[in-house]
Amino acid sequence: MGIFKRKQQTAGRIKERIRKNLSATSYLLSTEKGIALVMVLILAAIALAIITGLIYMITSTTQISGMQKRYRTALEASIGGADVMYQLIAARGNPNINNISFAFSPTTPDTCLTAKLNQTTDSTKWAACTDYAKATSSVIDPNDTNTYDFTFVLGSSPYPTYTSYAKIVSTVEGNSGGDEGLIGKGVVGSGSGEITVMSIPYMYTVEVSTQNTSNPSEKAKLSILYQY
Repeated sequence: MGIFKRKQQTAGRIKERIRKNLSATSYLLSTEKGIALVMVLILAAIALAIITGLIYMITSTTQISGMQKRYRTALEASIGGADVMYQLIAARGNPNINNISFAFSPTTPDTCLTAKLNQTTDSTKWAACTDYAKATSSVIDPNDTNTYDFTFVLGSSPYPTYTSYAKIVSTVEGNSGGDEGLIGKGVVGSGSGEITVMSIPYMYTVEVSTQNTSNPSEKAKLSILYQY
């Protein structure tokens, strides 16, 4: 009997403690104590996320602007390389074509380049080219001289310099001649018996790749269809 009473008393004490704990929890929830701290933590987390996002956007924008600037510079250098290529094509009637006013490498006559300038793309006609597959490929590898026809440097120190590599990958033969300028002193009108020969221009497919000499990752490439 005594044991039963002690068990009842113990169970009653446990229930009383549970009621007190529940009452205390209900009281704390009803008074909303500590809610300010929770709200401050939530707002701080939101503010931190916003600031992190802004910093990331600013940093990314700066990086993208820098990349765009470097690419545009390399692109302008490639356009300059293409202009030199146009001069080379215009002077193809010159037997010393590799010794014209602008300096580039190679400096000795290049029979492969001469064949490319004057003859239709063909493994037989372009036999002077060491590797025909590479000569007609659009790939330019600065470390392989067989993948480009010539190279030259744009700019000078202390300013950034760019190395340009160019090649002719395809030639469609026409009947247009080298530009020799005006060779007569006057203009003669065509007579009724003269037959005007239709001009068929040469068509060249040209590849130009230019890169920063000190930073090869900064580069631009152009694929050009040039009619002469």
